[in-house]
Amino acid sequence: MSSPLHTAIAGLCAGEARARDAAAAEIYAAGRAPAERVVETWCSDAELSGLLSGPKPEVTVGLAVQRETFSKIRAAHSVSRLAEVPSDQDAEEFELHFANGVSLDILTSRAPGGEGAIARYLGKFGEGVQQVEFRCTNVDRAAEILKERFGVAAVYPETRAGTDGTRINFFLVVAPGGGKVLIELYERK
Repeated sequence: MSSPLHTAIAGLCAGEARARDAAAAEIYAAGRAPAERVVETWCSDAELSGLLSGPKPEVTVGLAVQRETFSKIRAAHSVSRLAEVPSDQDAEEFELHFANGVSLDILTSRAPGGEGAIARYLGKFGEGVQQVEFRCTNVDRAAEILKERFGVAAVYPETRAGTDGTRINFFLVVAPGGGKVLIELYERK
């Protein structure tokens, strides 16, 4: 039996734009909700809130899918450009943007069954929301604040190169109500 999220992922491949838009909105809402509750707490800190662009941050939901699904979604949306992912990261991705600020990163592994983060996620959980990305004006400073004031350690000891020349770091946190959510903070150069 298929879950609502799996149905929505399939909907991203639909021939009709309205069905793809509805599927994207559903995936975005499902991914953003738990991350938003975490970041809402972080935004109680004025400095961190400013780094995350205040009460209305720019958010992208990262959806990990198998290579076949990746190709189908890419074809349905006529996406020709793949993002430039650093060679040390076993991932391919492209962005999709929809009405009402809905933004998705569609991610897959370059080497299915490999050792990269996306391959490990797909092997453990299957297709789904792998990360939620928040634009940040200074990832290094945000990481310091999260560690010092919230006790949240970054996944990587230092900010690293990300897709299309961004600087990134990740934070694996417990979401209110249970479960974990992987939050990526990214900064454009």
